[in-house]
Amino acid sequence: MNQDNTPRHITRLTRETLALILAGGRGSRLKYLTLWRAKPAVPFGGKFRIIDFPLSNCMNSGIRRVGVLTQYKAHSLIKHIQRGWGFLRGELGEFVELLPAQQRIETSWYTGTADAVYQNLDIIRNHDPTYVLILAGDHVYKMDYGAMILRHVDSGADVTVGCVEVPIARAREFGVMTVNDQGRIVRFQEKPENPEPLPGRPDTALVSMGIYLFNTGFLYEQLVRDADTAYSAHDFGKDIIPSIIGSYRVMAHPFHDPATGQQPYWRDVGTVDAFWEANIELVGVTPELNLYDAKWPIWTYQEQLPPAKFVFDDDDRRGMAVDSMVSGGCVISGSRIRHSLLFSDVKVHSFCEITDSVVLPEVVINRHCRLKRTVIDKGCHVPEGTVIGENLEEDARRFYVTPQGVRLVTWEMLGQELHHVR
Repeated sequence: MNQDNTPRHITRLTRETLALILAGGRGSRLKYLTLWRAKPAVPFGGKFRIIDFPLSNCMNSGIRRVGVLTQYKAHSLIKHIQRGWGFLRGELGEFVELLPAQQRIETSWYTGTADAVYQNLDIIRNHDPTYVLILAGDHVYKMDYGAMILRHVDSGADVTVGCVEVPIARAREFGVMTVNDQGRIVRFQEKPENPEPLPGRPDTALVSMGIYLFNTGFLYEQLVRDADTAYSAHDFGKDIIPSIIGSYRVMAHPFHDPATGQQPYWRDVGTVDAFWEANIELVGVTPELNLYDAKWPIWTYQEQLPPAKFVFDDDDRRGMAVDSMVSGGCVISGSRIRHSLLFSDVKVHSFCEITDSVVLPEVVINRHCRLKRTVIDKGCHVPEGTVIGENLEEDARRFYVTPQGVRLVTWEMLGQELHHVR
């Protein structure tokens, strides 16, 4: 969301809100990128992780009480939050609190999104919020949650659901809703085979962003009721939201830019293709997601690294990058980088050609390599003379190739052992 000309809605209501970010999922569609880390911990945009976007939205919206619910392979996520999000002042009632699965109420791990919140009811009660904002920890976007809270209160809602419009072909991946003229949700289907389109727009559906704003007392009631329901999957989208639509006031909050009326940037980078595309979009001249917006900054753990460096200027050995983003700590030694994104601390040795690629932190690319439409996972050492992206058959034998032809390379695929935190 372009925040340049949009006032923030920081009010008493935002200060009375507790945000809970659901960050326990693996994100299996990201394949090998989530083999050793949870999806919210996946690096994104050159220096960030996906979790930084909902966390930054909370800070910029004036919500300074945040719990992050973790479960699957959470160590790197926990370490990132401890390093990058410890600047809030606890004595002022501000915090980013880690809530790992610890069997507080049940003798099982989190079994669904609603169960994850239910198992932390005692902690929520201790914070005594007026409103609880449930957020997905694995989407990339910029959003003022304060506007949603104001709409929730003004409409007299029991719960408000953030929603976006998506092409009908993609809608089956989300919770699809039908809304009446007053913005009230009258139907909600979780990942239907045949999504219901918007009236008069057969190619578009209205879907949930995985953002739910509850009145706190109402949330308690619904979580306890759901926990006592034996056949429930204990999930907000599958169980709680559909079960309350007929009896309670469930409202939709469309994600629109109030200045333009347009839907802002929002991405579910849930597949390798979507992850590659969202990162590559950032190297454009004016990408839809503006990471240079000082009025709505994306906060993260800032590693102390030297500036990027480009060395050698011979005709056959020139260190250069064109239409690319190159992060701190990178050294490009006599190689050409085109339309690519390099994360922190990447070393590219001489005589390489890197094109349309996303290279995660701490990668070393040795001499005479050619990489095209490739994602290289953190810590890989690409052997000298490696060619990826030119022969589909050969690449498919060694690496993971996506439906759109993007190659994903991990250190296991290169026969390397890497046992440090991911």
